[in-house]
Amino acid sequence: MSPVRAESRYLLESPRRQLRSVCKTPYRVLDAPELADDFYLNLVDWSSTNVLGVGLGSCVYLWTAHTAAVHKLCDLSSAGDTISSVSWVQKGTTLAVGTLSGRLRIYDASTLQLQRTYQQAHTQRIGALSWNAHVLSSGSRDRMVHHRDVREAITRPFKRCQGHRQEVCGLRWSGDGGPQAATLASGGNDNKVCIWDLRGSRRPGLGPGRAGSAIVAPSSGGDDGGDVPLWKFHEHTAAVKALAWDPHVSGVLATGGGTADKHIRFWNTANGTMLNELDTGSQVCNLTWSLTSHELVSTHGFSSTTAQNQICIWKYPSLDMVASLTGHTHRVLYLAMSPDGETIVTGAGDETLRFWNAFPKRDNHEARRESRLDYGRLIR
Repeated sequence: MSPVRAESRYLLESPRRQLRSVCKTPYRVLDAPELADDFYLNLVDWSSTNVLGVGLGSCVYLWTAHTAAVHKLCDLSSAGDTISSVSWVQKGTTLAVGTLSGRLRIYDASTLQLQRTYQQAHTQRIGALSWNAHVLSSGSRDRMVHHRDVREAITRPFKRCQGHRQEVCGLRWSGDGGPQAATLASGGNDNKVCIWDLRGSRRPGLGPGRAGSAIVAPSSGGDDGGDVPLWKFHEHTAAVKALAWDPHVSGVLATGGGTADKHIRFWNTANGTMLNELDTGSQVCNLTWSLTSHELVSTHGFSSTTAQNQICIWKYPSLDMVASLTGHTHRVLYLAMSPDGETIVTGAGDETLRFWNAFPKRDNHEARRESRLDYGRLIR
């Protein structure tokens, strides 16, 4: 005779499913002297070959994860220059290094050899780099995004894009669809997010007046500097450095705003709409998606609450917090993930790198299963 319906009673009496536990302490802490406390730089990246590249002052150091060996890749102090960004190619040992003077250098990390230098890649510092196969994209304080094919002998970019009115501080190529179909997200100090397609294709129109989006004409191609983005999102109210493409759902982008914004926003880049937003209460410095679960890591700085400089893990799409990790005493400006997807490394102005066991091991059951599409196995 209960006034509560049977299905409601079942729901109320069911035990609440607990989110997984995450170790709240780093398993390793490394000193990183001269790691800059600068929101606009990107000085830490982890390669597919399990090597961490870190820009410290005028030097780049390589830390090999499985041996803990450290090598100095370069020292630009004799040239009076300072490292402002580092980025590994998706697969391999090639590392791109950007500097405060606007130079761009390409290294082979396996031999510690400089492969080529673009002396005046930009007129001001290069704070953001991102690879798409053999195409290296660079973003600068000069407000430009340049695209270079590193296989070509020429030093001029094959395409220049200008969609920001202030410094470009975030760049991220999507990993889905292969190099030819990938799209690029850029974030700037003008609080804008731009989505680029170097093929210049047109997205379907959503009608006039759609907030946060812009329909553009196809690119005219070539190094004309006149390309405009497929979409331009205006919702953030502070600089956007944090960008991350969802590896599990094609076309979903997460972006994070700085101190005056504090929001993580999620976008569908196929139609230019915002899917969701989350007020984190603090400056969003970096974002990266888990490869082994549908979760998102955010790192933070200045806060309007007592919790500062934390690392948060969020369940998607519910946006429930899985864990909050603390330990850094300065803004957590740098974030990278190990190639197996289990570990993250964070760097801060406290001149430390901290390694966290953030995610479960990848389920290899599916990988071991023979694909029905692998016709080669059926050939006698």
